[in-house]
Amino acid sequence: MKQIAHIATISEYNDIVDIETLHPLVSFIDYSNVKPEKRESAEAVSFGFYSIFLKEDKNCEIKYGRNSYDYQQGTLVFIAPQQIVSIIEDGKNYQPTGYALLFHPDLIRGSSLGKNIKEYTFFSYDVHEALHLSKQEKKLIQECFEKIVFELKQSIDKHSKKILVSNIELFLDYCTRFYDRQFITRDNAYTGVVEKFDTLLNNYFQSENPQAIGIPTVAFFANELNLSANYFGDLIKKEAGKSALEYIHLKIIETAKELLFDTGKSVSEIAYELGYKYPQHFTRLFKQQVGIAPNEYRFLN
Repeated sequence: MKQIAHIATISEYNDIVDIETLHPLVSFIDYSNVKPEKRESAEAVSFGFYSIFLKEDKNCEIKYGRNSYDYQQGTLVFIAPQQIVSIIEDGKNYQPTGYALLFHPDLIRGSSLGKNIKEYTFFSYDVHEALHLSKQEKKLIQECFEKIVFELKQSIDKHSKKILVSNIELFLDYCTRFYDRQFITRDNAYTGVVEKFDTLLNNYFQSENPQAIGIPTVAFFANELNLSANYFGDLIKKEAGKSALEYIHLKIIETAKELLFDTGKSVSEIAYELGYKYPQHFTRLFKQQVGIAPNEYRFLN
């Protein structure tokens, strides 16, 4: 069984790559200044901090689950704390290239970034959903890195945390903008994801899945399309203007309205048929979406 290496702290990682720790909660690494490494076999690793890698080559392969990171020159990879990734080497010495920005959750605790970190959903994207930078975007990202490095080289004082967090937040905001661009411009298998989602939804409610599995989840359809739940949700939001969960709810209501015309079925039976364990949950959703209860809708129609 593959052993998992847990790297809990910033200083622990810095020791591994043999660089000085300038701040206990933040580190920036220029891999061209790191000694060549050699790993003999696949190694699984998890970090106790947020890790962002700007990859400049593909001399090592990083995998998360069954998928490999989608690399090309100038690729940003985002790894959240406790995620487990595999680093696969061929046993040869190699000189890493690129950069890493690492920051511990304790740095952002109590800050606006700490409160909003979950909004940066790309930390939970799957490995084949990396951010590919244009030359202009890469230049801007490197300017953000330079500001962080400048601050790391200053003596730690009462302003250090605020300035570092602000610069990291600015960097992440730029990444959000660049991902929005990538959703629009990148020609890949995700084109027409709304249409595929709609087909999967229709097939779901025409099958025995609601009774066997229950109400469909965003994660279920993301898995069907080989996407992470967050990436899938963001794609749907960009293309359809509503969240994947809202889309599922609309399909449930649309299907329920059709079933309500069958006067031989009670509202409870319809709720069970749609995958609800508790009919009152279905009634609550229907009333929220339609404005009236299912029985009242049936009577009016």
